[in-house]
Amino acid sequence: MKIFNRQAAYRYQLLERFEAGIVLTGPEVKSVRQGHLQLSEAFVKIRNGEAWLLNAHIHPYLLSNQQKEIDPQRSRKLLLHKKELLKLKQATEEKGLTLIPVSCYTKHHQIKLEIAIAKGKREHEKREAIKKKDWKKEFKI
Repeated sequence: MKIFNRQAAYRYQLLERFEAGIVLTGPEVKSVRQGHLQLSEAFVKIRNGEAWLLNAHIHPYLLSNQQKEIDPQRSRKLLLHKKELLKLKQATEEKGLTLIPVSCYTKHHQIKLEIAIAKGKREHEKREAIKKKDWKKEFKI
């Protein structure tokens, strides 16, 4: 199972990638394993020395018998090493850099989130990327 954020490479220039664990409840894990996760509008923020995933939508698991309703877009804690957290915090304090989720996948029965330090692209850079993609498709490179 691998879920991609397709807009990430289009909207941002990805500079450096990190692998993070994600704290989920039982029904959320089952829902993510079925592929019901949307990362298109999600981003990562560092708060109080911890990384948090915001705006990621995990569709509620239909066969769950939990009495309480879990908010599908709640903030979820990310698990990273302390050195990685410090590096991410320094990168976000620089001008124009942000943290975005690139993909979500399973690794040894654990759900991992790949996040990247990214710099936003300008409009003309996006057009160039589309031209290169079309050129490669046309000439089958």
